[in-house]
Amino acid sequence: MHEDLLAVAVDAARIGGEILTRLYGSTDLGAEEKAKNDLVSRADRESETAIVAHILGAFPDHSILAEEGGHQPGAREGFEWIIDPLDGTANFLRGVPMFCVSIACVEHGRPIAAAVLDPLRDDLFTATRGGGAWRGSTPLRLRDRPGLDGAFLATGFPFRAHGAIDTYLTLFREIFLEARGIRRCGAAALDLAYTAAGVFDGFFEFRLAPWDVAAGSLLVEEAGGVITDLDGGDRFIAGGNILAGLPGVHRRLREIATRHVSEALLDRMVPAQGG
Repeated sequence: MHEDLLAVAVDAARIGGEILTRLYGSTDLGAEEKAKNDLVSRADRESETAIVAHILGAFPDHSILAEEGGHQPGAREGFEWIIDPLDGTANFLRGVPMFCVSIACVEHGRPIAAAVLDPLRDDLFTATRGGGAWRGSTPLRLRDRPGLDGAFLATGFPFRAHGAIDTYLTLFREIFLEARGIRRCGAAALDLAYTAAGVFDGFFEFRLAPWDVAAGSLLVEEAGGVITDLDGGDRFIAGGNILAGLPGVHRRLREIATRHVSEALLDRMVPAQGG
């Protein structure tokens, strides 16, 4: 199911990954700020150009939503590719080896095929809706835990949502006091892939972009995890507010979040980009 889409996603991720591997460590990347603390470089642009060209070569009538190039409408309604050509740009530019390529094909807003590639380690995560999630050739199936006791979590600091930092820190504090540990790796798509693989038991963050979330969300779901917005709904791709993890871990994250924040409250504090 959706294997033709997945094959193109994987090939495109590897094409982008080869560019990132070649440019990693370069001192001539022309980095600049798109917005405060939101960086773009030649690596992002070259990777995206090559990825988009490969996808449109296979599906010329599909739409594209990519981090650097924005939205490119296609002739075929309902199919869109959501692309992050370099998730973890700040890490990449500083020589921190935690970054990835993230690609999802979405049908009417719902991811149906996904690939996340850590090119330095050749670590590939894939999923199709109804077809399961995989790390390389190994199928991913999560084992549940009842709550946050002993849980190992990932998060990301909400650099796009400074107006909600106090709320985030209140949430972080309560989760931190229950969990075994929390890590901030700096690449949300990779955090979600690791959650699907059972490296992390859960993940939470505010105001991510669609390209940070689309592929990783399918990985989590197909591995047997749960991913929702702050209200337990399905607005997480559009709104970028994420609670994800093992079912029991997600349940506890949601209980804690309910005491401190909601989608409506966050919309008042920091409106979602584009709406």
